[in-house]
Amino acid sequence: MDVLDVARWQFGITTVYHFLMVPLTIGLGLLVAVMHTMWVRTDKPEWLRMTRFWGRVYLINFVLGVATGLVQEFQFGLAWSEYSRFVGDVFGSLLALEALLAFFLESTFLGLWIFGWGRIPKKLHLAALWAAVIGSIVSAYFIIAANSWMQHPVGVVTDDATGRPVQVDFLAVLTNNTALAAFSHAVVAALMVAGALLVGIGLWHLRRRRLAGLSPDDVDHRVWRRSVRLGGFVSLAAFVLVSLTGDWQGKLMYAQQPLKMSSAEALCETEAPAPFSVFAWSKLGSNECDDVRSITIPGLVSFLAHGDFSSPVPGVNDLQERYAEVYGATYPDDPSRFGALAGEEVDYTPLLAVSYWSFRLMIGMGAVSAGVAAYALWATRGGRVPTSRLGVYGALAAVAAPFVANATGWVFTEMGRQPFVVYPNPDVPVEDQVWFFTAQAVSPGITAAEVWTSLTLLTLVYGALAAVELWLLTRFVRRGVTGGDGAPAPAAGTDDTHRDADDDVLSFAH
Repeated sequence: MDVLDVARWQFGITTVYHFLMVPLTIGLGLLVAVMHTMWVRTDKPEWLRMTRFWGRVYLINFVLGVATGLVQEFQFGLAWSEYSRFVGDVFGSLLALEALLAFFLESTFLGLWIFGWGRIPKKLHLAALWAAVIGSIVSAYFIIAANSWMQHPVGVVTDDATGRPVQVDFLAVLTNNTALAAFSHAVVAALMVAGALLVGIGLWHLRRRRLAGLSPDDVDHRVWRRSVRLGGFVSLAAFVLVSLTGDWQGKLMYAQQPLKMSSAEALCETEAPAPFSVFAWSKLGSNECDDVRSITIPGLVSFLAHGDFSSPVPGVNDLQERYAEVYGATYPDDPSRFGALAGEEVDYTPLLAVSYWSFRLMIGMGAVSAGVAAYALWATRGGRVPTSRLGVYGALAAVAAPFVANATGWVFTEMGRQPFVVYPNPDVPVEDQVWFFTAQAVSPGITAAEVWTSLTLLTLVYGALAAVELWLLTRFVRRGVTGGDGAPAPAAGTDDTHRDADDDVLSFAH
């Protein structure tokens, strides 16, 4: 592999690893805030115990997410300095706001929530949690706005002297329709992740208690039953919203990045109406879009692209020719900027196998998660407790499904943009468009050996962090809501101000 390939692998691996934690932080943070709100409103002990148990899981994940997220921005200067120079005028403001406004908001108020149990008034303590959760959502928006600008650059003009984009309309960058669609999709997908976690762990604990002969009338039983029911309803509602926001994204994708849409369907030639491919078998692995055979649903891709079942959708081969005509059939013959690809033919078609299967994994895993949520709601109706080993352990295993859906969706979004790291905006004339090839984005002075070294070290560190997170999560999940959790209430309006080191929420944080 040359330095470009290794640098892409490094950024891809670290980004996907970090993104496994992001949706859980956002989704579970929202649900914990709802649980805490319900406890403040009703004063029912099960809501307090739910808040404290799921709050532990939320904070373990938050800490690991921060640790892995810090590495992302360092890579811009290490392996992608040319990219950083190109996008710096736009990304500077977004990343500064993310760090100075959103991150400090969530970290400061999260600290108040962690250490405020029994020390600050009840409603103020709740407000601190909501402020932290809102901060994490705002943080996600700034990051998604930055990524969406790479997908659909707006609010900039090109500096004639440097050839780089200069931001002239920050509001246009913030309100980019690509960012609005991607953000809404990401937030509801995050709720699917959190809902699946509540369902899987809640069902496991309910079955465990049933087999142990424990009372179905105590507080702990209500904790797990409410967790399952809440997680199930949230997952199903989120699945509906994911479908709607995904449809919005699909129509924008067709307008802004038609090759991504056609590659996701292995649609080689222009068709009207264009069918949706359920399963394909051909030479996708060689990236040759020719003689693809598949099981299809007629007209569905036309609907995803246009909102009707008859309009034409351009094929990969036609779009490859069109892009080569507009943006050049070969890379500029400049080894100092394009390395080994200088003067080579540009393949504007994303990796077909990756685009095709990541798109289907995203949809399929989302459907699995929704199916498990429906099962959980049915199995716990009317106070029932499921004892089926297959159903309960299947739901526990299916906790991974929305994580996979989120990760493969991110892979599809990023890999489908290639060979551009900043994709040209088709809404403006070609002479005014901004674009940047991935081949010219890598740092010119770095070697493949140096990137391999950092990739190896990061893999070892991330592996250790993953082991730590899994150990902590397993420990607290198995422990459940009992075993020393005295659940002290905040100082105002409480009947129990007892607190010791083992009782404090996330006492291990000390």
